[in-house]
Amino acid sequence: MKASEGRLGRVFVIRLEDGDVLPECIERFAEENGVAVGHVILVGGIGDGEVVVGPRRSGQRPPEPMLLPIDGAHEVAGVGVLAPGEDGKPVLHIHAALGRSGSTITGCLRPGVTTWLVAEAILYEILDARVARIRDSESGFQLLEPGAGPSADAKNRIAEGER
Repeated sequence: MKASEGRLGRVFVIRLEDGDVLPECIERFAEENGVAVGHVILVGGIGDGEVVVGPRRSGQRPPEPMLLPIDGAHEVAGVGVLAPGEDGKPVLHIHAALGRSGSTITGCLRPGVTTWLVAEAILYEILDARVARIRDSESGFQLLEPGAGPSADAKNRIAEGER
């Protein structure tokens, strides 16, 4: 296990509108508002897109993702972690349960889903936590790496008030 300690910063209450694409819209919001690390809670509606529902074969490296399409409006409840990628830009890893007519699909929203009518997100900024998403050669995933952090240049931009 690896860990990095931080402290709570700003809290944003966000309304996503019909057609907004997740996770891109939250990543763009974070970048525009200078949020490097955060925690996201999501509720509302999803109308379209694909979710990763697991690897096709558990032992295969790199894993081949299984994707399921979402057609039609689904209720959504999700939670995610925002951290800078190797380029310093925010990357949101978010998993959610999507339900419709008594059936539920649970998976990663990374491939992209669209908001149906409205969704609501709370973004909790986490300050002083040294973390980054670093590409793992075995899995191909951008894994959260506590102890790593934005480059000195990115830290300087934040310190100079580029929020």
